[in-house]
Amino acid sequence: MRGAKSAKWVVGAIVVAMAATACGGGNKDDDEGSAAVDPNGVFTYYNTEPQRGLIPTNTNEVGGHYMMANMFRGLVTFDIDNKLQMAQAQSVETTDNQHYTVKLKPGWKFHNGETVTANSFVKAWNWAANAKNAQLNSSWYEAIKGYEDVHPEKGDPKADAMSGLKVVNDNEFTIELSRPVSTFKQRLYYDAFFPLPEAFYKDPKAFGEHPIGNGPYKMEGSWAHKVELKVRKFADYKGDDKPKNGGIDFKFFSKDDAAYAELLSDKIDIMYQVPNSQVGKFQQDLGKRAISQPYGGNTNIGFPLYDKEWGKPEKAKVRQGLSMAIDRETIAKTALKGSKDAATGFTPKGIPGWQDGACGEYCKFDPAKAKDLIKQGGGVPGNKVTITYNADGANKEWVDAVCNDIRQNTGVECVTDAKSTFQESRDLITEKKLSNPFRMAWVMDFPNIANFVTEQFRTGAGANDMGYSNKDVDALMNKADEAKTPEEANKGYFEAEKKLMEDMPAIPLFTDHTVAGYSKRVQNVKIDYQRQAIWTEVEVKK
Repeated sequence: MRGAKSAKWVVGAIVVAMAATACGGGNKDDDEGSAAVDPNGVFTYYNTEPQRGLIPTNTNEVGGHYMMANMFRGLVTFDIDNKLQMAQAQSVETTDNQHYTVKLKPGWKFHNGETVTANSFVKAWNWAANAKNAQLNSSWYEAIKGYEDVHPEKGDPKADAMSGLKVVNDNEFTIELSRPVSTFKQRLYYDAFFPLPEAFYKDPKAFGEHPIGNGPYKMEGSWAHKVELKVRKFADYKGDDKPKNGGIDFKFFSKDDAAYAELLSDKIDIMYQVPNSQVGKFQQDLGKRAISQPYGGNTNIGFPLYDKEWGKPEKAKVRQGLSMAIDRETIAKTALKGSKDAATGFTPKGIPGWQDGACGEYCKFDPAKAKDLIKQGGGVPGNKVTITYNADGANKEWVDAVCNDIRQNTGVECVTDAKSTFQESRDLITEKKLSNPFRMAWVMDFPNIANFVTEQFRTGAGANDMGYSNKDVDALMNKADEAKTPEEANKGYFEAEKKLMEDMPAIPLFTDHTVAGYSKRVQNVKIDYQRQAIWTEVEVKK
């Protein structure tokens, strides 16, 4: 099964923490949290232009996810303490991790008044899994029985629906998996499992420009591309998390420094990631309105293994050598001012299933060993490394520092390739048009090591931007999926994570922190483990 929330790709380098106790901001004990509020007040939110139309099954980056996360609700959700909660589902029951019965809370509506039924989920999942519809997140349904009939590796689908999905009545459906998956209930949190109304099927492209969800906010007006998108609270929303505000204006920026300047002047109300250039002083600038906490995300360098040179088996040693040429500890402390920690694997510390040292010696700074491994692997293709990244996130500082380390410690030329927007870089990566390494940053979709291992590195996974495939690694992941207990499963995923380092399709670099802030206009601002505000809880002052 592939990438949850396809754990979304994130625009910037800095990232978040897990437990609510680690959260900063939203302090009710100071003047910032006790002002009179306007329940219909609208606040603004820093964001980046989404990569594509807002279809839940075709988005796996945060720019698009943030807006869909407000306009849709799935079966389950997580609270700020990472505890699984029911959302539109009344219950999701299983006795064997393979057969599930889903019962819905009745009375929920889409924004156009259509009732949300069991078919709203089943039909949406079948449509998205169908290979003919070419959805980016289709592999999320891989474990459902009959997936291979609607999404064969080659050729046309043999069926229009997965045999593992059955509608019992308007408020109940069943799911049969082709094998037990111990984390399947948690995976239902991902955007790919949102329901869709009948209006979607009439014109999916038009729907992507004006989505109709079942969530606490509905879209208002038209999407002003590269400028803003507005959502307003939905009066008929049936969820428990009813908005304490009137809505959100998502503002799109290509330069985070410009956004930060607007935050300081209260023109932007919440910025979930301040620029690296301001990390050293943002707490002084914002005082109690500054938020600093760890989060479930990481930053890596991916390699185009679909390229004929980088795809050669011996280049695994070259990638290991480049990894050992990078002094992560020093870069984290200097260029990144402590906003990240040096990675020892792909899974951030604190995530269930995390164990220290998955990367082993390959994430330890050792210039002599680095040169030796690169030589054993036949050298870097063209003796030059180019690292592509997006310039609208806080990435330049660490990419420059990594390139400096590679040049100084290996003698290999290293240059940076900045693309102006996250959208531009993601298009190049997802369309596999790059023949050089590229920046990757991932925020988890659900709190488990599986989300960092399987979503990016399983053969055919929707977020496997490297085109990586190793049957032995897949087998370890499958074995972990089928474990009877989460504890057994987590041990299996860790074994898969260690095995990945033999090929090193991506270099683990950093685990990230949330470094955020908010304006004087709002209060009760909290950031969750995905580095997103609890939007419905934000209060706008009168």
